[in-house]
Amino acid sequence: MPIRPLMIADIEQLIGSCVTDVFGTMLSMDVHPASPSDPADPPSEAHVASAVGFSGVITGVVYIYTSSSFARRCAGSMLGLTDAEIDGDEMVNDVMGEIANMVVGNLKSGLCDRGLTCVLTIPSIVRGKFSIEPISSSERKVFNFTCESRPLLVEVMIKHSSERAA
Repeated sequence: MPIRPLMIADIEQLIGSCVTDVFGTMLSMDVHPASPSDPADPPSEAHVASAVGFSGVITGVVYIYTSSSFARRCAGSMLGLTDAEIDGDEMVNDVMGEIANMVVGNLKSGLCDRGLTCVLTIPSIVRGKFSIEPISSSERKVFNFTCESRPLLVEVMIKHSSERAA
């Protein structure tokens, strides 16, 4: 059986539970699915995107986007600090990278349970007002959530493989 239909369906099924579990467990924050926002609307403030890639039977990258102010709120929640106690962007970057690492780690576990083994890359962070676009040989899936009434976007890009599932 070709991997493509299986991996897309599995990722769609897994991503919501991965995001909900990580935010609920590590940040004590409830995440709810949201309707897609208008991609033509520019962000009202700079945002933070944390990313972790995966490679193996399937290959891709997961980006988690939120506003800079909400990323700071997440860092405070995870570290048990007030906003005043957060010392610059480095702490925020570390937390957002770890959040992406945990979300994609959970995704990896779910995919491996389905026989779609893969390994993870190190987390990376991008800040500012930007958009990331897929190359023509990849497929993009966007998942919209809200957390504490703030938008949280998870974007998954997958490069299709010619390999077959066992």
